[in-house]
Amino acid sequence: MKKKTKKINSFPSFKNEDEEREFWATHSVTDYFDMSKFVRIKLPNLKPTTKAISLRLPLFLLDDLKILAHKRDVPYQSLLKIFLSERIKQELG
Repeated sequence: MKKKTKKINSFPSFKNEDEEREFWATHSVTDYFDMSKFVRIKLPNLKPTTKAISLRLPLFLLDDLKILAHKRDVPYQSLLKIFLSERIKQELG
């Protein structure tokens, strides 16, 4: 039994990002790339994108956070991110 080879379309060129967005919204990437040739890679050193924000906290809450962070020997901002992440996962189920 002979395996059928899917015809791969040539990759189009775009004038701008809006044109490209519109194109990919109505076309499948599988028509333009041979998925059988894809190779899985690991990127262990990637860091998630972060954004600085201002957050006003009552002083007692910040002091308590710093005490907990000191006990765990981590920066208080990192501990706050851990707490937020855990709570968000819990809330989202």
